[in-house]
Amino acid sequence: MGETQSDQEDRTAKPPGTAEKPPGGTGRHPGRRALLIGGAVAAVGTAVLARDELSRLWWRVPGVEKPRTPGAVDFPGATWVAASSANYRRADRPDDYAIDRVVIHVTQGSYASAVKAFQDPGHQAAAHYIVRQRGDITQMIRELDVAFHAGNRSYNERSVGIEHEGFVERKSSFTDAMYTNSARLTAEICRRYGIPVDREHVIGHVEVPGTDHTDPGRYWDWDRYMTLVRRAHRTAA
Repeated sequence: MGETQSDQEDRTAKPPGTAEKPPGGTGRHPGRRALLIGGAVAAVGTAVLARDELSRLWWRVPGVEKPRTPGAVDFPGATWVAASSANYRRADRPDDYAIDRVVIHVTQGSYASAVKAFQDPGHQAAAHYIVRQRGDITQMIRELDVAFHAGNRSYNERSVGIEHEGFVERKSSFTDAMYTNSARLTAEICRRYGIPVDREHVIGHVEVPGTDHTDPGRYWDWDRYMTLVRRAHRTAA
């Protein structure tokens, strides 16, 4: 192993050939084994304190990122349309961040306006998926990566975001095809990452701590949606 900065500072702090006596004046230096053990204990302590941060950074090292295929999708049948790289952070989930949530959004606009916003680097937000009213699914960010969709860094890191075309104040926005195909998508995400299929882990944007959003709104039929998700999850299993 290479030297640490502390090793170098220890050598330059004292003139060559001098030695400090330990308490008791024996003149004996701690053995190399004792020094190694002590250093190892200190290193373990430091590692424990820094473990969470290190787990978030390891994937930045060149060469450790998982292989990626341009245009690949995580959900079969989805269409790939790339979001601006300014609206998400490259990651290597779930190895660097565990995924344990699905967050349901509503676009508050058309499908085309949502795609345009997610491709705009100045928008500073995007979700992994958009489900259209006719049921088509578009993926704009890989599930590997951290999408800026929830307005909460921790929830961004731990979740997959699904937008739904429409408006929270229009019940007609939420079609049969949208519910059915979105439920299949959520069920597959839950199956892939071992996420429990319940309302603690499949949540609305309004339920994210610190958010000022209200989607998916009062017209989103959670009972119907979760029934469909559970059915699709059982079928996949």
